[in-house]
Amino acid sequence: MNPGITELHPYPFEKLASLKAGLAISPDKTPIDLSIGEPKHKTPDFILEELAAHLPEAASYPRTLGDPALRESIAYWLCRRFQLKDSCLHPDTHILPVNGTREALFAIAQCVVDRTAVNATVIIPNPFYQIYEGAALLAGANPYYINCTAETNFIPDFSSVPAAVWQDCQLIYICSPGNPTGSIIPLEALQQLLELADRYDFIVASDECYSEIYFDETVPPLGLLQAAASLGRNDFSRCLVFHSLSKRSNVPGMRSGFVAGDEKLIRAFLRYRTYHGCAMPGYTQAASTRAWQDESHVRANRDLYRGKFSAVLDILQPVLDVSMPAAAFYLWPSVQTDDTGFAKALLARQNVTVLPGSYLSRSVNDFNPGKNRLRIALVAPMDECIEAAERIRDYVNCL
Repeated sequence: MNPGITELHPYPFEKLASLKAGLAISPDKTPIDLSIGEPKHKTPDFILEELAAHLPEAASYPRTLGDPALRESIAYWLCRRFQLKDSCLHPDTHILPVNGTREALFAIAQCVVDRTAVNATVIIPNPFYQIYEGAALLAGANPYYINCTAETNFIPDFSSVPAAVWQDCQLIYICSPGNPTGSIIPLEALQQLLELADRYDFIVASDECYSEIYFDETVPPLGLLQAAASLGRNDFSRCLVFHSLSKRSNVPGMRSGFVAGDEKLIRAFLRYRTYHGCAMPGYTQAASTRAWQDESHVRANRDLYRGKFSAVLDILQPVLDVSMPAAAFYLWPSVQTDDTGFAKALLARQNVTVLPGSYLSRSVNDFNPGKNRLRIALVAPMDECIEAAERIRDYVNCL
């Protein structure tokens, strides 16, 4: 048995199920679930039509490397979106389709971590997407957490990490825009991280699955490849970015994304994945190709989120310490009481489910950056989000 199995923490939603167990919930209110970051907006018709048209491809094994048309559409999208030179990204060598970012973010640690190294370390932002931690543990590495707090604008302070930790680091996960905070790591911090990666020889895995949900159309979030190119690192050495259609195009069930970056790392990851047996189905590749080629549905998607944030914040800001995030679809309010107790009582009295912030973070030096915070995912339809906000307001007013 892999010893890392015994070190895995319960998943946040496993904890949430335990919190709900046996709870007497108010029967006069319909349930509203804002705990899971699962997009609920309508999947564009053209994506569904493309899926249906290519269903006969289920009769053939797909290639792990993916179809050239898909890789070409991804390369074109990356260059346009992140202002990269077309010559920097080759569809055959810098891009690998994956079945959503979740499985790829987990698998990359299994591919690149040298478990025979003494004190092999994977650095993780805190709070974080729990896949990062599980990937590190099952790869035989030690997780090291960087607290992301209001004082750091909810981004990792790379200068706070001791040199000895950097020396042992083999892989660092970053998430920008962040889950659950929506914070965007600025260019200067990304450039600092790349300098550290060169100095200490580690890989940067940048989870950018929320990059297309932002609210200022004139300033889209930066990406790691963009930061690398700004330093003249057009080979993207030590850099891998992970993107997904789940949030961008409202197709979480399609399981479609890609990894792009360092040619040597992509080559090694392709070899790993060939053995892992996780090629994207042909019909998914066809639909994904179309999705990456269209931006109109993505802009419309942002408009929907922008409207929900505006309506919900008008209701919540008078009663909660909560602000508009830079990106993503989460609110990360602080509360004046225990976050698990707040979430439990809110569910019991108002039938609204939110995620306690402490479920998304670890205590480091007796401090948990998720403590007394909540993650509220504004993924439900507008009317449900407004109703949930009104119920949260009523609950707070009764405290």
